[in-house]
Amino acid sequence: MSIHTAIPAHLPARTALHERRRLTERLVGAVLFACAIVSLITTVGIILVLIVETAGFFQEVSLRDFFGDTQWTPLFAKKHFGIWALVAGTALTSAIAVFTAVPLGLLAAAYLSEFAEERVRRVLKPIMEILAGIPTVVYGYFALTFVTPLLQKVVPGLAGFNALSPGLVMGIMIFPTIASLSEDALYAVPTSLREAAYALGATRLATTFRVVIPSAFSGIVAAIILGVSRAVGETMIVTIAAGQQPRFTFDPRVPVETMTAYIVQVSLGDTPTGTLEFRTIFAVGMMLFVFTLALNMVAHRLRQHILKGSLW
Repeated sequence: MSIHTAIPAHLPARTALHERRRLTERLVGAVLFACAIVSLITTVGIILVLIVETAGFFQEVSLRDFFGDTQWTPLFAKKHFGIWALVAGTALTSAIAVFTAVPLGLLAAAYLSEFAEERVRRVLKPIMEILAGIPTVVYGYFALTFVTPLLQKVVPGLAGFNALSPGLVMGIMIFPTIASLSEDALYAVPTSLREAAYALGATRLATTFRVVIPSAFSGIVAAIILGVSRAVGETMIVTIAAGQQPRFTFDPRVPVETMTAYIVQVSLGDTPTGTLEFRTIFAVGMMLFVFTLALNMVAHRLRQHILKGSLW
C-alpha cells in the first residue's frame, strides 16, 4: 500500500515570490551600498584635492605669514597672506546671522509646537519653510538694495557695503531651518512630560520653557549648529552685499570679505590656474573645511554630554 504525499499548489508560487523578494532586497542593498561608496569617494577626493593644493600653497607661504598676519592682499603687488582678515569677516557676518535667527527660530518653534492649533500649524509651517527655498542671490540683492538703505537711516556711519546688512539677511535665510528642526524636536517631546507639569500646577508658558525646551535641547542644538554651518558656508549674500574688502575688524558698519566671497572672487577667471594666487582659494577652502568640521565635532560632543546628563 503506497502513500502519496500531495504538495499544495500554492507552495511553488510562494517560494518563487520569496526568491524574487530576496533578489530585490539584495539589489536594493547593492544600490544603497554603491551610493554610500560614491559619497565616501567624493568626500575623500575633495579632501585630497584640498590637501595637495594647500601643500603647494604652503611651499611658498610660511605658516607664520598665514596665521601671524592680519592683512590679506594676495592679488596686490605687495602681497600679504594673513587669513585672519577673512576669518574675521566670516565670523562677524555669521555671528550677526545667528543672533538674529536663533531667538526668532526658537520662539517660532515654541509657538508652532505648544501654542498653535493643529490647523494653524499645518498652514504656517510650510509658509515659513518657503523662505528656505528662495535663491540666495535674491537674498543678496534684497540686502543690498532694501535692507542697507533702510539701516543707513538708523545706523550712523553705515557704509553702502557692510557686514550688518548681509548678516541680518543671512539670519532671515537660516531662520526657517532652525525653526523647523527645533519645532520637530519640541513636537517629539512625550506628552506625558507636559501632563506631569500641568498636574503640578505649571502654566503652559512655564511648561514650554522649563520642561519641553530642556527636554528637546539636543535637537535644538543640532538645529542651531546646522544653521551656523549654513551661515558660515553662505556665498552669494556676502559676495553681493558685504563689499569684498578683507579687513581684520569686528565693526559691522564697514565693508568686509568672507572666506567664501574670496573664493568666488578668485574663481571668476582673472587669476591664472596653477599660480600662487590661484592656490590661495584652496588654502582658504581648507580653513573653511576645518572650521565647519570643528563646529560639527563641538555639536557632537555637546550632544553626547547632554545625553549623559552633564555639559562638559
